[in-house]
Amino acid sequence: MSGFRVSIEAALGDAGLRVSLQGDRVPLALVGPNGSGKTTVLRIIAGAQRPIGGEIVVGDRTLFSSARGIDVASEQRRVGYVPQGYGLFPHLPVLDNVAFGLSVGTRRQPRAMRHRAAHAMLEALECPELAKRSPESLSGGEQQRVALARALVIDPAMLLLDEPLSALDAATRRRVRSFLAARLLSLGRPSIVVTHDVRDVAALGAHVCVLEQGRIVQQGTIDDLHAAPASEFVAEFVGHDPPEAVPPAGGK
Repeated sequence: MSGFRVSIEAALGDAGLRVSLQGDRVPLALVGPNGSGKTTVLRIIAGAQRPIGGEIVVGDRTLFSSARGIDVASEQRRVGYVPQGYGLFPHLPVLDNVAFGLSVGTRRQPRAMRHRAAHAMLEALECPELAKRSPESLSGGEQQRVALARALVIDPAMLLLDEPLSALDAATRRRVRSFLAARLLSLGRPSIVVTHDVRDVAALGAHVCVLEQGRIVQQGTIDDLHAAPASEFVAEFVGHDPPEAVPPAGGK
């Protein structure tokens, strides 16, 4: 599976958003303060929001190009997107939630076929017993797996995960984090994961991209960021101890 290239401009407060990203099978962790543009980047790649300009290429497909007048519809992009809060449809049982992506666009399948595919994906994620349940009855970890199943069942060329573990308690987060790391490794697809937790980055073995005020301020491994943090946010994110304050001359 080939990688991806993203170079986009979008509205984001007073500064605007200007981001260039690229990656391959190694997950890319997008981190930064609230309001820095992380979710906006994912929404633009998924086709839920249109940028002012730029280009989005996944594999050998151009999904968006302002210069060439290309803007592929979201349902035709083959991008698996798990938004914050998981975005499950409350009026649909789990099976229909998972199968939804196979009921729209050019990948539309007959009901029986998409239900078989949804069942198979729930089996792969070790939660087939959830098929008939409603989203409201699920725990946070169960919702995370169902949302991931819905993203994966369309055989996505790329995965976008926006804070997929943020709503989980500590114990569940550790279990789901391990599951997600193994799943992304087995898929071998390019992925971008937005997180505020350095332990998520470490568990996924992700390359890190730090976004602040709509601009990329640093990229590299956790070790790179820890060795030379480019900003106060980066230092805090990687647990870098700030230098001790030097008392003024003559002070006590």
